[in-house]
Amino acid sequence: MHRLFRVPFFSILLTTLWLAAIAQPVWAHAVLMQSTPKLNSTVKGPDVPIWLRFNVRVDGGRSRLHLLGPDGAPQKLESVRQPTPDTLTVQATGLKPGNYKLQWQVLASDGHISQGEVLFRVN
Repeated sequence: MHRLFRVPFFSILLTTLWLAAIAQPVWAHAVLMQSTPKLNSTVKGPDVPIWLRFNVRVDGGRSRLHLLGPDGAPQKLESVRQPTPDTLTVQATGLKPGNYKLQWQVLASDGHISQGEVLFRVN
């Protein structure tokens, strides 16, 4: 009787460990994978396309993009679009030469808010 109990227990244990090893997380925090402009890059102005791609689906309606100009003043960004579930795009217009800071905040598919920034320079 003791041996009969041991076999199913170890089978279940090994199956559980195997499933845990191959399982991949369904939800993950949003991490910025690519951006245009790239971090610390120099781009030609005055109009600059902005494109952000994340590792997971983000909620475009609850995501925010803010662009701060060389003097720290906010620059107007209109019509942020979401062409695919993991990307946000917008066109920044009329940018003067100098250093800019793009601040992003997104709501990821796991319900968590992630944020970060992309620094770049406009010639």
